Amino acid sequence: MTGHMTVWRLDSRRFAKASVTGGGAFRFGGRWNLPGTRVIYCAESRALAAMESMVHVEDFDDLTAVDWRATAISIPRGAIVCPPRFPQSWRTYPYTPATQQFGSDWVRSQASAALRVPSAVVPGEFNYLINPAHPDFAALKIASAKRFRFDFRLAR
Repeated sequence: MTGHMTVWRLDSRRFAKASVTGGGAFRFGGRWNLPGTRVIYCAESRALAAMESMVHVEDFDDLTAVDWRATAISIPRGAIVCPPRFPQSWRTYPYTPATQQFGSDWVRSQASAALRVPSAVVPGEFNYLINPAHPDFAALKIASAKRFRFDFRLAR
């Protein structure tokens, strides 16, 4: 594979700079990592990043009240691993220890700087995990976070 792929991350302005360290995933864990494992969760498009963010918002008014930021990250395609299979329970909600172990094992293996995983929110779409501790992390280009606004009609 040649070239680069741009992936996206949405965060509140308050957390936008820290979000590219994997600190939130480290503290709380996520679908694809155990607590104590740094991972940066990204989506293949801004639209998917928005959908992934929306499922974590309890009050849809927060979509328009929060000062959101979108961060583009450019990953060399050769730094991305696309596994042929995942744990059977990968789409289960709440997520299972099997998916958390899968992603944490990938981080520990240092197999690649990024891992393509299926979106549990939008079937057929993909999210990308980035390992900030991987030696190739320096080859990624992280753009400055830009303002992102959800359409007010989502909060109705």
